[in-house]
Amino acid sequence: MSGRFFTREQDSDPYIILDMAILKFAGVIKIRGVNPYVDVGKSQAERLQKGWRKPMPVLLTVNGQPKEPWHINMMPAGNGDFYLYLHGAVRKASGTKVGDAVTVEVDFDEAYRNGPQHPMPSDFAAALKKNPAAQANWNALPPSRQKEVLHYLAALKSADAKARNIARALQALSGTSTHFMGRDWNDGS
Repeated sequence: MSGRFFTREQDSDPYIILDMAILKFAGVIKIRGVNPYVDVGKSQAERLQKGWRKPMPVLLTVNGQPKEPWHINMMPAGNGDFYLYLHGAVRKASGTKVGDAVTVEVDFDEAYRNGPQHPMPSDFAAALKKNPAAQANWNALPPSRQKEVLHYLAALKSADAKARNIARALQALSGTSTHFMGRDWNDGS
């Protein structure tokens, strides 16, 4: 990513484009719930990838850090804008926190496919196969939610806790209104 970005800091333009897939702009780190982020406006997002309405895969640096750009999906806000959430590793590398003014460099990364990073537990896969409604709802979940569930299950230490939580996941995915993983689930999502 470095070397391909605009470097004339004195330019007054709020964002600079070198080609259709590279964007550099100034922003302020805000917080949404517990998640630090930077706003990416509709016109900025359009310059990265015209007409994109789903999570947008990008490479990211903040204030030139980390040295190896971070892979992430910018999340659509619903009006053409995006939330560019800043992982703790990016904030640590850049020495930034909520409220800081930052320079952000974003490069569209068509090859990035951020699927679940934790493998599906075999007992969870087997339980989904036995429950067609839960399997259908699992398949309909956005990849970010699937990733969240698999991360949650991978973090469980005991076999009892894993079995108990797989049963709760199946209940949630089966369409029963329930509370699981800190959120209310209705109709399987």
